[in-house]
Amino acid sequence: MKARDFIIGVVTGVAAAYVVKEATKQVNPNRNPNAILEEIKQEFKKQGPIDGSWIFMQPETFYKEDIPISVYKGGISRIENGESVNFEFAADSKSGVIVDLVRVA
Repeated sequence: MKARDFIIGVVTGVAAAYVVKEATKQVNPNRNPNAILEEIKQEFKKQGPIDGSWIFMQPETFYKEDIPISVYKGGISRIENGESVNFEFAADSKSGVIVDLVRVA
């Protein structure tokens, strides 16, 4: 095998991998919902232990002041002063930023 053929093969392989990587990014630009939930749990743990958590795996459209945002909805529960307190959140599906947080009575 000539060195030229080897180099052409390597360059072709790298180019194909790059194209596939970019194509998959465009198909699903959303982050993994479990990773988003873990980040939110870490923030809640800074104020005390959490009791439970959940997240819907399918993004849905959430409107914040008439602006549509693709979000994952979920919830966290923790114990405060001996009582269970529940929170529901909506996190941006692309960045993971919480766009809505409501304490459930």
